[in-house]
Amino acid sequence: MPTELAALESQSDELALLGLMQLVSPALPIGAFAFSQGLESAFELDWVRDEASLAEWLSGVLVDGLTRCELPVLARLYDAFGQADSETGRDSIAAWDEWLAATRETAELAAEDSRLGASLKRLLGSLDLLPSEELHPSEDSLPPLLPANAGYVTLFAYTAHARGVSVRQTLLGFAWAWLENQLAVACKALPLGHTAAQRVIEQLRPALVTAVDQALTLDDDELGPVLPGLALASALHETQYSRLFRS
Repeated sequence: MPTELAALESQSDELALLGLMQLVSPALPIGAFAFSQGLESAFELDWVRDEASLAEWLSGVLVDGLTRCELPVLARLYDAFGQADSETGRDSIAAWDEWLAATRETAELAAEDSRLGASLKRLLGSLDLLPSEELHPSEDSLPPLLPANAGYVTLFAYTAHARGVSVRQTLLGFAWAWLENQLAVACKALPLGHTAAQRVIEQLRPALVTAVDQALTLDDDELGPVLPGLALASALHETQYSRLFRS
């Protein structure tokens, strides 16, 4: 019996890992490839022009952005989905989803988050992975599990939790997906080869682990991105003459 139990647990862990790999895959049809999070504007402004400046930009966004904002809030949302049978848990989901929306400093960044969230929700519906109450609302007094117009981070947390991915792996997967998407943007918009992009990954891989370590230790009053350069780049992108990306 212990051997059979261990085998079942191993299979469950492997299925969870595969589910995370599917969630962070660039092939996931939610349109993430269409957004640059202000990076395209940084190219136009000549703030990012080569491999070294790209690595520096991404390191700054990781340390002063994801580590202080998306990653710790993702962990809080994950925990809240674990308490989804209570009003407290659902109120926490709604509160953190709203908090994240308030941190989006430009119209493009806000639109990116809401559109990716809506796309992921539609995909989950197509795969029959949405909570049953989304399809058949109950008449109990609990707030909705998924807030109306929930953002991408909230849907990511829901999906990872539902698939049994650990909270740490969830954060690592989110950070990895962000890095891969940013490097895909760079390869399209800069004269940056794929080998150079892989060198940037090698440089920043340890930083992803450090970011997750730090994100899991932050208190609520320590949260909040400090990215004035990215906010300015994103705002200027709205009127950029020639654009490949929507943000």
